[in-house]
Amino acid sequence: MSEPSTPGPSDEWLDAECRRLLRFGRHLVHPAGGAAWLDDDGEPDLSRPVHTWTTSRTVHVFGLGVLLGVEGCEPVAVSALDGLRTTLRDGEHGGWFHAAGADGVPVEGTAKSCYDHAFVVLAGSTAVVAGLPGAEALLDAATEVFERHFWDDATGRVYDEWDRTWTEPAPYRGLNATMHSLEALLAVGDVTGDRRWHDRASQLATFAVELAAAHDGRLPEHFGPDWSVDLDLNRDRPDDPFKPYGATPGHGLEWSRLLLHVEATLGDAAPSGLLDTSRVLFDRAVADGWHADGAPGFVYTTDWTGAPVVRDRYHWVVAEGIAAAAALHRRTGEARYGERHAEWWAYVDAHVRDLDRGSWRHELDPGNQPKAAVWPGKPDLYHAVQATLLPRLPLAPSLATAVAVSERGRAGG
Repeated sequence: MSEPSTPGPSDEWLDAECRRLLRFGRHLVHPAGGAAWLDDDGEPDLSRPVHTWTTSRTVHVFGLGVLLGVEGCEPVAVSALDGLRTTLRDGEHGGWFHAAGADGVPVEGTAKSCYDHAFVVLAGSTAVVAGLPGAEALLDAATEVFERHFWDDATGRVYDEWDRTWTEPAPYRGLNATMHSLEALLAVGDVTGDRRWHDRASQLATFAVELAAAHDGRLPEHFGPDWSVDLDLNRDRPDDPFKPYGATPGHGLEWSRLLLHVEATLGDAAPSGLLDTSRVLFDRAVADGWHADGAPGFVYTTDWTGAPVVRDRYHWVVAEGIAAAAALHRRTGEARYGERHAEWWAYVDAHVRDLDRGSWRHELDPGNQPKAAVWPGKPDLYHAVQATLLPRLPLAPSLATAVAVSERGRAGG
C-alpha cells in the first residue's frame, strides 16, 4: 500500500490494528453455519441468532484478510460463506432469510430485506476477488436475486423489503438499504466488469445529492412507497438500530465517502455535484454530531434542526468519520480533512479501542463509558476494519479489488 498522505496513524500502525481486529474475530464461526454474535471477549454468544448481514460482513472482512495474507482468515471466511450457501439461504423461495436460530432453523416471520441482500452481494464480490470456494456461485445467485427483486428500474432505486415468498414488497422505503446497495453495486461492477451495476450506483448517488440539497445536508432515512419523505417515523423509538428517528450523522459521513467512490469510479460519466455534496454532508454531520453535547464523540441521531436526540456514541459512526475525512483529504488535499482524520483516530484510541478485551467497544454512553443497550457485545468488525484500510487506498476501485491490486504491487515490487 502507498505511503500515507493523510495526517494520523502510519500505514504500519493501521496494518497492525487491522490484524489485531481480525485476530479478535477468529471465533466467529457458528456451529449451525454462518457467523456467530461475539461477546465483549470475542467468544460466540450462541443464545443469539445467526444473521445474514453479520455473516455477509464476515465473508467480506475476512475475505479482505485473505487478500492481505493474514493467517487464520481463510477458514473464517469460508465457513461464513458456507453459512450463506446453506443455513441462511431460502432453498424454497430463493434469497436469504434475515436470521436463523442457534439450531439452524430460520427465524419465523422475518422478511427478505434489501439491507441483508446488499451485503450478500458485497460478500460474494469480495469472495470472488479472494478466490474463496463457492464464491462465483454465491455472487451469481445474489446478483440474480437483487436484480429480480430489489432493483426498481422505474425509479432507479431499491425496494426495501419483501415477504418470504416475494409476493409483495413492503410499503416502506429506506435510505440505509439504498446506501449499502450503492456500496455493493460499485463492488460487483468492479468484479464483473458489467457497467450496469456502476450505472445503478450512479442513480442512487444522484438521489442522495437531491436529498442533501433539499434538507440542508441532513439526509432523511425513511420514505413511503412513492418515496415521499417521512420525517417522523420512529419518533417514539429514536434509538432503533436500523430505522432511527431523525437524521443520522454517521450515515451523512458514510454517504460523503461513497459519493467520492462513485465519482472516482465513473470519471467523466459521474453525475454532477458529487464532490460538493460530499463536502456538505461531511460538514453537516460534523456540525450536528461531533462534540454536540460538550463531550467528545459523535451523537447517534439529531432532530431536523440538528439538536441531539440519541446522544450515545457508536463505534461505527467515528469509523465512518475517519474514512470520510481520509477520502475528502485524498480528493481535495485540504488540511482540514486531514486534521479531522487525525483527531478522530485520537478519539478512537482514547475511548473506543479495547486493548484489554480486544476489538472496538461498540457502544458508549454520552460520557464515553461502555454501554450495551443497543449493541451488546462486539459482533461486527466491518466498520472498524474498513477504517484501517480505506485511508491507505485510492478512491477507486472498490475495497476488495483495491486491496488485491495493492498486494500484487507489493509482491512484485
